[in-house]
Amino acid sequence: MKVGISSPILALSGKRPAWEAEAGTSEIVRVAQAADRLGFEYMTCPDHVAVPPGLPRGEQFYDPLATFAFLAGQTRRLRFLPYVLVLPFYHPLEIAKRYGTLDHLSGGRLILGFGVGNLKEEFDLLGKPFEDRGPRADDALKAMRAALSGRLVSYEGPYFSFRDMVVQPHAAQTHVPMWIGGHSERALRRAVTLADGWAPAPQAFRGPDPAKMRRMLDGHDLPEGFDVVFSPNERLDPLAGPGQVAEVLGTAAEAGATRINLTVRHDSLAHYLEQLEAFAAVAGLDVDPD
Repeated sequence: MKVGISSPILALSGKRPAWEAEAGTSEIVRVAQAADRLGFEYMTCPDHVAVPPGLPRGEQFYDPLATFAFLAGQTRRLRFLPYVLVLPFYHPLEIAKRYGTLDHLSGGRLILGFGVGNLKEEFDLLGKPFEDRGPRADDALKAMRAALSGRLVSYEGPYFSFRDMVVQPHAAQTHVPMWIGGHSERALRRAVTLADGWAPAPQAFRGPDPAKMRRMLDGHDLPEGFDVVFSPNERLDPLAGPGQVAEVLGTAAEAGATRINLTVRHDSLAHYLEQLEAFAAVAGLDVDPD
């Protein structure tokens, strides 16, 4: 079971500990370097351009591309997951070039997380159509797969078309993992048919019973190597309750997950880093002794 971190600081809502609001570059780097050393697979960063004030999900959102490009030079193993890119905001070649360059510069450490988006005000602000965002996103996923890992790329679809276009540099990975966010049956179907994994919204399956997630997965013929990301039912406290680690690993396995998106209780940067250390030790992650 691989484990990534739902990054602190990079997305800030009213429910976050106070220290995160005062944190900046040095704290972000320390989190990334700790996750890198302790064997966590990835860190996340959301994608919002501008949001209405007072939005319950928060108002502070670091840009994933700029943030990850900076952190790639501060880490060695850690992978980078935009969770999630709002796909209808972009032309597929924009993502192929910009995030392909990130994958190239980082040595193949990109995982792409996509969603169709649900904040109409943001669509209106950017001049993007809202009503057909689902089929537009489906076509973009197909175009993305055609364009991510090659120099000369072509695609023909109902929304996007390009022929013999050069994308250079492009992704270092021959197959960049693409995960789909969202917790609906439609999102899961999109993930199974057009992507490599499903990363449902963290709040969708919180609770001790993973039966709903398991039932949804059992309703599909999952491709070999298909990834499923599970979010624990609450912020874990491995320092105070190390038994929680084994419990959540077992719950995730029951749900059919291959990965855990970890959040922990913390009241300071030092406390957060100690929690990561404690989880890594109990879970047996591949800690770098250097």
